[in-house]
Amino acid sequence: MLILYFTPETCSLATHIALEDAGAAYELRRVDFAATQQQSPAYTAINPKARVPALVTSRGVLTETPAMLAFVAQSYPAARLAPIDDPFAFAEVQAFNSYLCSTVHVAHAHRMRGYRWVDDPAAIAAMQRKVPQSVGACFDLIERHMLKGPWVMGDAYTIADPYLFTLARWLEKDGVDTARLPRVMEHRARMAARSQAAKALADEMAAPIGTPPA
Repeated sequence: MLILYFTPETCSLATHIALEDAGAAYELRRVDFAATQQQSPAYTAINPKARVPALVTSRGVLTETPAMLAFVAQSYPAARLAPIDDPFAFAEVQAFNSYLCSTVHVAHAHRMRGYRWVDDPAAIAAMQRKVPQSVGACFDLIERHMLKGPWVMGDAYTIADPYLFTLARWLEKDGVDTARLPRVMEHRARMAARSQAAKALADEMAAPIGTPPA
């Protein structure tokens, strides 16, 4: 049985949706950020990075969303969540997801977690002011050059789609003008209409707060 450690409104949603897409058997464990449960000894024993998501498998714990999404796709090939039999096409999916992880998510994190990079309050405030521009530039690139449509990779739904959906849900809070991103917003609406995404979102909100790591 897989166990997904998650927190609502974080990137853990991408893996959660992928597990639903795959028809996987899994359990949820909600990590309470308000109580800094991610820093508790019980949770850091599972994920020393003190972040979510973490996916407990029969072979060990996986972290980092691109790796977890690839694991789901490769573990459930019948779900056809990635072109795992085509090395180049699979690398394209991984390249997109790596961009979301290493660039888009980092730009977003400057809004709430500038303390990870600097201590000066003025510098943190400057980072926050930059977020609409930096995140907006990332999504401009996705809009113009990376989103093939109707899904990220074209006609076939892949593990890139729940990941883009997850980060695109933060656009308004990041101060990005979504009117300039019609294709991204169409993709977000298309994803929201999928039953798997709706179930994952509902289950995350219904999960008990502060479920202890186990």
